[in-house]
Amino acid sequence: MAATPISSTGGVAVPAAGETFRFALGSLTTLFFMWGFITCLNDILIPHLKAVFSLNYTQAMLIQFCFFGAYFLVSVPAGVLVKRLGYQKGIVVGLLTAALGCGLFYPAAVSATYSVFLGALFVLASGITVLQVAANPYVTALGPVDTASSRLTLTQAFNSLGTTIAPAFGSVLILSVAVGASAEAEADAVKLPYLLLCGMLIVLAAVFALLKLPHIHDQEDEVAAPVRSALSHRHLVLGALAIFMYVGGEVAIGSLLVSFMGEAHVAGLKEADAANYIAFYWGGAMVGRFIGAAVMQKLSPGKVLGFNAGVAALLVILAMSGNGQLAMWAMLAVGLCNSIMFPTIFSLALKGLGRATAQGSGILCLAIVGGAVVPLMQGLLADAVGLSASYVLPVICYLYIVFYGLKGSVPREEAAK
Repeated sequence: MAATPISSTGGVAVPAAGETFRFALGSLTTLFFMWGFITCLNDILIPHLKAVFSLNYTQAMLIQFCFFGAYFLVSVPAGVLVKRLGYQKGIVVGLLTAALGCGLFYPAAVSATYSVFLGALFVLASGITVLQVAANPYVTALGPVDTASSRLTLTQAFNSLGTTIAPAFGSVLILSVAVGASAEAEADAVKLPYLLLCGMLIVLAAVFALLKLPHIHDQEDEVAAPVRSALSHRHLVLGALAIFMYVGGEVAIGSLLVSFMGEAHVAGLKEADAANYIAFYWGGAMVGRFIGAAVMQKLSPGKVLGFNAGVAALLVILAMSGNGQLAMWAMLAVGLCNSIMFPTIFSLALKGLGRATAQGSGILCLAIVGGAVVPLMQGLLADAVGLSASYVLPVICYLYIVFYGLKGSVPREEAAK
């Protein structure tokens, strides 16, 4: 079925009388779930491949470097692609590209070559980047402007659901299979889960190719707009750095959680057992989004952001300096604090941009590359000074977010009053 053209006002879809976009939004939630699931699976892949190839922390964190590096390299071409094809076809291309990346895990396992795994991850992440570029603005366009944040928060909750379920999936199908096995058998452990994901993504691509979804012209024309005017807004530039710091800190902590909980002075857990606890980290983010959405109706988003980031920094410091269950649960509790950070930073950074909003959104998406850079830097620190001490880097990230929430997010015009 072809996409249905929908009239729009300023890039926002206007449904016909008696018609809603519930079906379209319901379909899009499956995408948010899938890319959350796949992204979180990296937290299982890192300790697994670290053991398979006897990697140090720096080498293991190349997994996140290749994955999130795709956001930086592919976002702009993805914007051009979505502008040319439209949201729906862009989603189909993203799903098929991600499926190809998952399929490449099979030859990577057969060859038992780390660089091939990294190449497969880059292809997979490129597909997810296309999905992000197409699906996020599509959700905001499917309805009134004043409820756009609500729609995006709801779909992101399904993203968090994916990140909560993925660790259990990876623990059963990857880490537990590898216990006591040969190096070749350990590499083979990734075949089944990623082939299953490949099949699911192909099915989703077929479904989205056939769905009758609204086609919105106006906003698609803005996806790949130039960025010069947006960069003149100080709070946007500082917000891009905040996104860089937030994604970097969150991914770095999640990536090393299994290793951290395996430390003798923390919990001494085996990889398969530690993986089950990752659900508390990402599940906290899901619960916190619902709590934060209610709290921010009463309190200033900037103040809530500053408070959450400050508590996150204190929890990481407590985990670094503590032992046993206290250290483990302090680190896991950081997920609850992370919950509102991304959407809050995103909205604060775009405040007052007017016609430069689309350009500003593109800049913020590029800043997700923090998920590539910060974990790699923490890997270098972990190899140099030890795993616990390396968490000083996420602490620095959260302290910057405190500054942004309380001061840096205020537009110049408001600060001057």
